[in-house]
Amino acid sequence: MKFIEITKKTNIDFIGLRNKAFVLSLALVLLGLFSFIMIVVGKANESVDFTGGTQLQVKFEDQVAIGDLRKVLTDGGIGDVQIQQVSGTKEFFIKTKLSDTEKEKIQDKLSALLSKEFQGKKFQILGSNMVGSTVGKTLKRNAAIAVIVSMLCIIVYIAWRFTFIFGVAATIATFHDVLALLGVFYILNMEMNILFITALLTIAGYSLTDTVVVFDRIRENMPKMKSKTDFGDTINRSINEVLSRTLITSLTTLLAIGAILFLGGQVLFDFSFALFIGVLIGTYSSIFVASPIIYVWKKKLR
Repeated sequence: MKFIEITKKTNIDFIGLRNKAFVLSLALVLLGLFSFIMIVVGKANESVDFTGGTQLQVKFEDQVAIGDLRKVLTDGGIGDVQIQQVSGTKEFFIKTKLSDTEKEKIQDKLSALLSKEFQGKKFQILGSNMVGSTVGKTLKRNAAIAVIVSMLCIIVYIAWRFTFIFGVAATIATFHDVLALLGVFYILNMEMNILFITALLTIAGYSLTDTVVVFDRIRENMPKMKSKTDFGDTINRSINEVLSRTLITSLTTLLAIGAILFLGGQVLFDFSFALFIGVLIGTYSSIFVASPIIYVWKKKLR
């Protein structure tokens, strides 16, 4: 059986490119760490999932421009509002960091504003859901714990399957991907919500799978080394041997995610965008970050 190869036998010196890749990765990691600090101090674009607030779903009978709706709500005192239109419909998801008080309910305030400003246009509030600030903080803490625990599990798994050095390298590469994605979302001022955390964990798993494939090939090729100085050549040969598989896997995954990205509508856009960027970063790190770290580490030990 003949399989399609998008790259023929390559002989790329990935180890020779490691310093350039490390500079790029360092920039991504620093941006990610800065973004993490901004999240901790509450300066990032966090969803009401984490900050607490109110989510509403409104359906109009007539077409309403999202810009007009945002202006009405902002001028009416509903600040920090995020609006998403359900693709192909006249429905909107509205999120605000405001919550109900004893004197006023957000749903009633919204209804009064829409009735006043959109006279003659019928609408219906399909649902209202309030997230308390305590619940938001709990979700935020649990999300951070989930990411940290998953990273620790990666070290244990890779160390058990390969060696401790491989485990640490895989974990650094995975942290690299998570921080890079965090940085991209922060710099683009995109909303960080529960779906974003789901995307982070998904990308961590995807990147790890790709890294394990490369590690497996390195382990197979290591007995063929004539001396310890051949380790760089062994890594280069291993990555080149699985390069076609890595690229095909990434491209087919990107095609599936791309379909969701462009056809899934506004509701799924941020989630699919995170996956799309994450797959690109994960593919890059499995080639240019994980294995070169092992090479540098082993070189220091000699």
